[in-house]
Amino acid sequence: MRIAIVGGTGKEGGGMAARWAKAGHAVLIGSRNAERAEASAKALADAGHGDITGADNATVVKQADVVVLSVPYSAHASTLEGLKEVLQGKVMIDITVPLKPPKVRQVSLPAGSAAALEGQALLGEGVRVVAALHHVSSVHLADLDHAIECDVLACSDDKEALELALTMIGDLGVKALDAGPLANAVALESLTPVLLHLNKRYGSAGSGIRFTGL
Repeated sequence: MRIAIVGGTGKEGGGMAARWAKAGHAVLIGSRNAERAEASAKALADAGHGDITGADNATVVKQADVVVLSVPYSAHASTLEGLKEVLQGKVMIDITVPLKPPKVRQVSLPAGSAAALEGQALLGEGVRVVAALHHVSSVHLADLDHAIECDVLACSDDKEALELALTMIGDLGVKALDAGPLANAVALESLTPVLLHLNKRYGSAGSGIRFTGL
């Protein structure tokens, strides 16, 4: 599968890229700056992580089967506006959390209740949005020898897109769970500031969540 990571030059994007490439996927790292994306992809590929290339965001989206949106909330709407046309017909996994620095350990609901809901409203029915991967530490993702000991929740209004996302998330080395319709993204996104608070309070490099009885 060809997976594009929009905003993929950061720690989280790099960790996902390396893990998906290791699982046999072709990964395309995107950035507003094509040279930065190319350099980031080359570093990962040269390190032996697999089939990873880079280009500007629009180019990688056009080439991908599935798109992962990995940008700060402050860039969420503008990024989607710029990619709206090329995203049509795609499945998009939105991992954005509406944090408001410097109070990143405090829940802050956006006007549209959740970033993923705002994204779906902006893009329209031609893009199948899945909200997921809000609760995995970028530190743990980047360490390929680290077993990620947490569950990942994913939600969407499109069953087929959700099942595809659950399979992809499983390829990262984590347990993925169906968390229901896209409206539930409000709960998923809101849990991240709580985890950030726990990290600070207890000195964790990346706290996570586990669900029992399933």
